[in-house]
Amino acid sequence: AVAQALTVLKEFYAKAGDATAFVQQEPPEIFDSPYKGMQSENGGVVGMLEVIESDFARLEADTKAAEAAAQKEYDSFMTDSKVDKESKTKDIEHKTAKKQDETQALTVKRDDLEGTQKELDAALAYFDKLKPSCVDAGVSYEDRVARRKEEIESLQEALRILNGEDLP
Repeated sequence: AVAQALTVLKEFYAKAGDATAFVQQEPPEIFDSPYKGMQSENGGVVGMLEVIESDFARLEADTKAAEAAAQKEYDSFMTDSKVDKESKTKDIEHKTAKKQDETQALTVKRDDLEGTQKELDAALAYFDKLKPSCVDAGVSYEDRVARRKEEIESLQEALRILNGEDLP
C-alpha cells in the first residue's frame, strides 16, 4: 500500500511541473524553470513515505527473523519435552513394576517371619518346659563333679564285674 502511494505521488509530482491549468500568464523571467514544489528540500510527503516504507521493511524482516527463531526454539522445546515425557513414562512403568515385585516379596517375607516366629515360640516353650529338668539350681558345680566322678567309678566297677575281672 505504501509502495503504491509512493508511485502515485511520484507520478503526480513529476507531472506537476508540466501542469498549466491554473497558470494564466507566462511566468516572470526570474523563474528559470517551472516550479515543482519543495519536495527535494525537506523530503516532504514522499520522503516521509519512503522512511515509513524502509522502517516497515526493516520491522518486517526483524519480526520474521524473531518469529523463525521463536519457532525453532518452540520446536526444540517440544522435541525435548516429548523425549522427556517418554522417558518419565517408562520410568514410571519400571518403578511401578518394581514396587509390585517388592510388595509381593515383602508379603512373602512377612509370611515367612510369621511362620518362623511361631516355630521360635514353640521352641522357647519346649525349652522352658525342659529347663527345670536339665538345670538343677540347688546343686553346686563341685557337688556335681564329685557325683559324676563317683558315678564313673561305679560304672567302671560294674564293667569289671561284667567282664569277670578280679574285684579289689
